[in-house]
Amino acid sequence: MITETSAVTFRQNLGEMLNRVQYRRDSVVINKNGKPVAALVDASLFERIRRMQDRFEALSGRIEAGYAGVPESEGLKEIEDAVDEERQAALSASNTR
Repeated sequence: MITETSAVTFRQNLGEMLNRVQYRRDSVVINKNGKPVAALVDASLFERIRRMQDRFEALSGRIEAGYAGVPESEGLKEIEDAVDEERQAALSASNTR
């Protein structure tokens, strides 16, 4: 479960919030002036997020290296074409149901 709370309430109830995260595996979104500024999640989820971020950054680096010699406009056109192709495939699949 995800709980949202203000920074003031979070500070006043830190022990309870830690217990929610540790024992119930809840997450807490901390808002300041009505906007989310931080989140408290259990350590295992944080590790998963970190590993996913590392993998994403490695993959992004490989893609960037692979397209190093391609002009930006050509790369964007290729992406747009691929997106259009997938949208057409999805539309065709939904029409055959």
